[in-house]
Amino acid sequence: MLHERLIDALGADAVKTAPEDLAVYAFDAYTTGRLPSAVVLPRSTNDVSAVVRIARAYDEPIVPRGAGTGLCGGAVPACGGIVISFTRMNRLLEFDPVRRRARVQPGLVNLELSKQIASSGLFYAPDPSSQKVSTIGGNVATNAGGPHCLSYGTTVNHVLGLEIVDERGDVFQTSIDDTGYDLTSALVGSEGTLGIVTAVWVRLLRQPESTRVWLATFPDVEAASDAVSAIVANGIVPTALEMMDRTAARAVEAAFHAGYPTDCGAVLLIENAGYEDDMQACESALAAIARERGATSWRAARSQNERDALWAGRKGAAGAMGRISPNYYLQDVCVRRSTLPKALHAVEEIARTYRLTVANVFHAGDGNLHPMLCYDKRDPSQVQAVIESGNEILRAAIALGGTVSGEHGIGFEKREAMTAVYSTDDLAAMARVRDVFDPQRVLNPEKIFPSGSACPEVRPQSA
Repeated sequence: MLHERLIDALGADAVKTAPEDLAVYAFDAYTTGRLPSAVVLPRSTNDVSAVVRIARAYDEPIVPRGAGTGLCGGAVPACGGIVISFTRMNRLLEFDPVRRRARVQPGLVNLELSKQIASSGLFYAPDPSSQKVSTIGGNVATNAGGPHCLSYGTTVNHVLGLEIVDERGDVFQTSIDDTGYDLTSALVGSEGTLGIVTAVWVRLLRQPESTRVWLATFPDVEAASDAVSAIVANGIVPTALEMMDRTAARAVEAAFHAGYPTDCGAVLLIENAGYEDDMQACESALAAIARERGATSWRAARSQNERDALWAGRKGAAGAMGRISPNYYLQDVCVRRSTLPKALHAVEEIARTYRLTVANVFHAGDGNLHPMLCYDKRDPSQVQAVIESGNEILRAAIALGGTVSGEHGIGFEKREAMTAVYSTDDLAAMARVRDVFDPQRVLNPEKIFPSGSACPEVRPQSA
């Protein structure tokens, strides 16, 4: 039997089959899927390879899973199968401070890497708001970004190579130094549909000599958005440019007491890192632009504690929504900076139409919006309103020349929206790439591509 084979390969403590255990892995931060046939907790690449071969023998699909913090159903077992949880593969395997790189297992929590190497003066730059709990393997799967991606780039800019277990259980490695096709970049963001990541070589950066954080307030989000565009247009690229609207700022301040004003229409959190000698000139330039664009106040964080408090509020904003409603639904769309006011206006109109409260917290510097629709899931009418309004937000972003995902991936939630962004030929070309890596569609089925041919019972057979 399947369960006996898995136990023989990994040991009884690494295989979960009880219904109550399986239920824990049937959902992520977005939604619930089917119960998996089994959950395994491997400790090594060899364990993962063995699981894949057993799954293949029993015709079971495979769903790789990090911390389950995803917001698009990417780690949900939509077709059942075997969930591979990387909780136990969470080690820093190699650290080379001279070459500024490290090799880590996929279950290592994002922030934990920077903590472990802090004494070297290096850090790992990608910092999604979930970095205290999300794993590097999950970040690789979705090409996660975060507040600092404006300056540092997203996960793909910091991955040097990967160790992958393919759909047959074979192990191969990729490197950005390889000649030919850049398979490393192709695998980052593929959400476990092309292979299972079992190790990641990452690039590390030197901790900056100086870091400053400033807070600017504006009468409305339009003025704050205008300031963001003006800052970048003037050739200034801060480390981070984050925005909150009034609703979000009030909830965050009530929860964290971080020092966010609650009597303004929008708050702009600005960070810059670099040389100490450059900081005063940078602040002067930023403050001047902000005031020219209607800023009503400008404040500099005076200490590390103040900086940490402001960032804790920003990164904990989602949790603060509990002060508004029992539940929230967070969208993830991208538009051009110049269209931010139009996008935000559209979001507000959509929320008003469906009688929902919306709080906007987002990466303004790269136009990555994260509107949070607040609701009570005990009320079916509110649930339906959230679903419909979320879809309308996607359509609004597309109409403005934007896209349906900035950093959370496509997963199960947004796969049907892909047809609004890509042509049939585009999607067919992507599907052919997937078929090269996984012709049987056993790796994380029913993800990314529109529904039709991914569950085990209908997946294509090999020739």
